[in-house]
Amino acid sequence: MLGTLAKAFRTPDLRRKLLFTISIMVLFRVGSFIPTPGVNTAALRALGEQAQTGGDLLGLINLFSGGGLMQLSVFALGIMPYITASIIVQLLRVVIPRFETLHKEGQAGQSKLTQYTRYLTIALAILQSTVVITTARSGALFGQIGTSEQIIQPDTPWTVTLMIIVMTAGTGLIMWLGELITEKGVGNGMSLLIFTSIVAGFPSSMGQIWGGANNGPLNFFVVLIVFVAVIAAIVFVEQSQRRIRVQYAKRMVGGRTRGGGTSYLPIKINTAGVIPIIFASSLLSLPSMATQFVSDQTNPVVGWIATNFRPTDALYMVLYAALTIFFCFFYTAITFNPTEVADNMMKYGGFIPGIRAGRPTAEYLNYVINRITTPGSIYLAIVALIPQVLFSFMNINQNLPFGGTTLLIIVGVGLDTVKQIEAQLEQRHYGGFLR
Repeated sequence: MLGTLAKAFRTPDLRRKLLFTISIMVLFRVGSFIPTPGVNTAALRALGEQAQTGGDLLGLINLFSGGGLMQLSVFALGIMPYITASIIVQLLRVVIPRFETLHKEGQAGQSKLTQYTRYLTIALAILQSTVVITTARSGALFGQIGTSEQIIQPDTPWTVTLMIIVMTAGTGLIMWLGELITEKGVGNGMSLLIFTSIVAGFPSSMGQIWGGANNGPLNFFVVLIVFVAVIAAIVFVEQSQRRIRVQYAKRMVGGRTRGGGTSYLPIKINTAGVIPIIFASSLLSLPSMATQFVSDQTNPVVGWIATNFRPTDALYMVLYAALTIFFCFFYTAITFNPTEVADNMMKYGGFIPGIRAGRPTAEYLNYVINRITTPGSIYLAIVALIPQVLFSFMNINQNLPFGGTTLLIIVGVGLDTVKQIEAQLEQRHYGGFLR
């Protein structure tokens, strides 16, 4: 990886792209520290030191905003509205035939879907900024500490409206910055912004483990060794794939023989990526979030949820693993359509040796994807639970930002970025047959 980056910086065109990408990432981090108008920064800093954001939905938003949520910055929502909008548009392809038609229309259809995603992102940003500000005013954002008079000054409808507008505009700016990286940088704009947000929280989290009261330095090195081992395992699994051999028949076009040859259909073990973990964690966070708005905190149901729905509790871990496995199958079934793949293969004269084209090919692909998804979903659940099990066993109160999701995103984005840089290097340094 370091060698690839060194070669890229020696190439003028790639060096400009890398420097442009780095400057956008720095600008994104600066925006995470600029407070929204109307926020009492001194009181907010004091409350933030007392509060602990766990692995709930607010913790997820805070992770993807690089800590901007707990500071109520102009980038408080981070990239989360765009991620949610992208997932919703992708899921709507199953429900709305128009969306599926646009998906099959190529570049023109993809541009239309991207436009719908942008509109939905702004709508979700308005909704989420309203929820965040309401949560902050009630004190629930900081664990039921603080009041609206402390956080927002003056606490008037105009101030709240201005905060919603600024946070929504911040989300729109982040979306534009991500697209700039994709067009003029090294690609993967949105993913690199998420990567930046996650990596920014690692030093402080690891520093708190080092300074812990119970064997801080020992815990630090144990956590570091385990996470390095997990990252190595993630790299191995994410690079693994099942290659299905596809044979293409020769065709006569204009009196010439075209086509023929052999290709492969690659199927990753983890087809769903990190989405199942996000779905599972968001769903499990709803009961805990609902209890924060209950006036009677002595209610037995509230007490039971507070006792059994912590990330280090056994019930939470079992439900977390079960939901991760379920959503892994669910999301894979939506994103990978065996019938569509089989029809495209038959359209271009392709077939799997030993399998008839058409419906038998679709049934075979469905059989293969189900068998691959089974170990892939178990692997995803194990990676998601490793941080919770480790911290529970070592009695570490500090939780790294969103656990297994953090490691999966870092490794996935890192691998994709390096592959894109290597591909661009090969295009620029290819010497041809006479070299």
